[in-house]
Amino acid sequence: MKQHIEELEHKISKIQKSIKYTFNDSDILIRALTHSSFANEHKDLNIKYNERLEFLGDSVLSIVVSDYIFDKYPNYPEGELSKLRATVVCETVLATVAKKLSLGEYLLLGKGEEVTGGRERVSILADALEALIASIYLDGGLECTRKFVLDNLSIFIEKAVEGNLITDYKTQLQEFLQRTTKEEIKYKVIKEEGPDHNKKFYVQVSVGNNVLGKGSGKSKKIAEQNAAKEALEKLGVVNE
Repeated sequence: MKQHIEELEHKISKIQKSIKYTFNDSDILIRALTHSSFANEHKDLNIKYNERLEFLGDSVLSIVVSDYIFDKYPNYPEGELSKLRATVVCETVLATVAKKLSLGEYLLLGKGEEVTGGRERVSILADALEALIASIYLDGGLECTRKFVLDNLSIFIEKAVEGNLITDYKTQLQEFLQRTTKEEIKYKVIKEEGPDHNKKFYVQVSVGNNVLGKGSGKSKKIAEQNAAKEALEKLGVVNE
């Protein structure tokens, strides 16, 4: 355990270079990167982990993004602003940013999470990014946090506004279902419409004999993502 923490401490400068922020108190950064599974394996040491920081980071992220899109898109009504924010701060986008910053490389994970691919798991990476946002907020204040969030998320906001942000709902659905079933997730094209240069595909996603969701799109890939999104909405995992 001590070895893991020492290794992380040695990587502090590398982490800070990756996120483009230097901490006054590196202990809060280590806490942000400490998963509950690691702390639970060493309960006798009373190690602080990142779940409370995730809670705070979620709220800070929301206010920064809300403030930014409120000013940048003055003609958007409340409903459109809410949808835009939800699209950008969803779990899969946050995990994408976390991967770009290589956060998975620095996480302190328990042995179980380590061997089951926790460093690449969407939910763990998204939570770590929220905890990191909170740690920057506590260490450097709102303006430093705003810079970090917008440096990493403004491109996703622009893509969402342009309609070019495809969220990876398929991965999110797969990870959710893996907790409850070992049956294969299947995507099937159930209909195609239109000429070859302007096709529209209709896809359903199922597990066993149960159809979980349906979706359509100009490509099979988009249709599959929309089917997975509907499935997640029906399962109560995502809401827009």
